[in-house]
Order: sequence, then C-alpha cells, then structure tokens
Amino acid sequence: MPMGRFRTAVLGSDPLDRLRIPDGTTVEEHDVVNDGDVLVGGQSTVELGVRAQNLVAGERARFGGDIEAEGDCRLDMWCDVEGNVLAGGDAYLGERVHVGGRLVVGGDLDIGDDVDIEEGFEANGWIVIRNPMPTVVFFMAYLAQLLRLGEEAEAQELIDDLTAETEADPITIPRGARVSDDAWRVSTPAEVGAECRLHGNVRATDIEVGRESNLFGSLRAQGDVVVGEETKVHGDVTTRGGDVYIREGALVLGDVSGQNVVIHPDADVDGGIRARGEMTLDRDPTRDPE
Repeated sequence: MPMGRFRTAVLGSDPLDRLRIPDGTTVEEHDVVNDGDVLVGGQSTVELGVRAQNLVAGERARFGGDIEAEGDCRLDMWCDVEGNVLAGGDAYLGERVHVGGRLVVGGDLDIGDDVDIEEGFEANGWIVIRNPMPTVVFFMAYLAQLLRLGEEAEAQELIDDLTAETEADPITIPRGARVSDDAWRVSTPAEVGAECRLHGNVRATDIEVGRESNLFGSLRAQGDVVVGEETKVHGDVTTRGGDVYIREGALVLGDVSGQNVVIHPDADVDGGIRARGEMTLDRDPTRDPE
C-alpha cells in the first residue's frame, strides 16, 4: 500500500512545527473544510469533523465528528474518531484505533490489531491486517534523515512526489493542539491564510492572519500578532510580550493590547488601544525582519 500523497507547506525537519490554516479554509456547521490535505500531530484534539482531500493523524489524535477524505485517510495508533470515517481512496488504521461510527473505504484498507469500528466497515479493495510502522513516524523520520545528510534536493523530490495530486496547501495542526468551536489552542506559532472563515479564539506563541479573512473570536499570543488587510476580527487582539500590527482596511471589533501597537490609518479598532510602549500610525505596519 503506498505511503500516501501529502503536501508540506515549508521544507524543514518538522512539517508540523506550527498551526497553518491555508487560504480559503472555512469552518462549516462544526466541520473544518479544506480543498487540500489535513496533517494532525500526535496527541491533538480536534473537536470537529474534517473534510479534506487526504488526512493524516499522529498517534492518540482525537476527532469529535466525521472524517471525510476524498483521497486517503491514515490514522496512527490509539486515534479516536467519534463519528464515521469515509475515504474515497485507501485507508490505514493503526493499532487500537477506535471509530465510533462506520468506516467506508473506496480503495484498500490496511488495519492494525485491536481496532474497534462500532458500526462495521466496508472496503472495495484489499484488506490487510498488520502493524507496520505508523505512517507519520516513517515519513517524518525519513524526511529528517535526508535533511541531516544534507540531501535537500532528494528531500524536496520526495515532497514533490507526495504532492503530485493536489495543488492546495495543507492544514497542519501541531502536536498537542486542541481545536474546537471555542478555540484553536497551540503552543507554536499560528498562520491563518487569506479569505478564511473561522470560529473560535486563536491562542499561539505568535499569530499572523492573511488578508480578507473573517475570524469570529479573539487573537491572543505571547509574541507578535499581525492582522492582514481587510480582515475582520470579532474579538480582542492581545499579546503578552510582543507587538501588534494591524494592516490597511482591517477591522477589530474589540480591544487591542501589546507592547507596541502599529495601525494603518485606514484600519479601524472599535475598542480601546493599550500600548505599553508606543502606539503608531503607519501605512506599512510590518514586523522587522528577524
């Protein structure tokens, strides 16, 4: 059974080093919807359903709704899905995976020991019962080894081969994250793309939101927060130790607080503005290069 086809947004030793929400991602009726893939780190909780091209989840990831993958779906050991799992392509379920609903697979099914599927399953292709190395572990280890050896061209070729069937960037949810209707909580940086529509507060070390997105919740970071052009935030924008940058046409329906606050003259903040350092109007509110 092939390892699968998954994009990584940035070539590096850890493709799950941050929360990445690509352009055009939406939350619709308790489902996260993306035209590309979804990569979920181990021990993360997604209290929503997921609809995507392909999905990969690390060990002990939990999902609070249905999973619908047009292509492949791969759940590593001890994953828990409250609803159904529907895969148009192949599926891999590691040891002791639990599915609270039904499993339907359009292609081959590779399944580990002690898998619990409460409402039964069907697969149109081959069914293999075994315990291979978890997909995410194998992929990460192989990619990291190539990079350690300095084989960047070969590593990029591997990624290109895995991304051949989809041009959309993936959603990446880092290890230990918690995603729900109320909040997206991670202990890493968070990047939200353009023209996204999300529900829930975003909590991360740093946050950057692209243009023309609509966020129904607040943004809170330990470091810098950037609000993109024409983006609307239905909540507060605050940072414990960083700066806040609000770009042209953005609207914040709440308070803004940071060490330094830099706002485009054509942006609008409905609440109060608190800067422990300086509050500046700037037509190019951009962070200094690191």
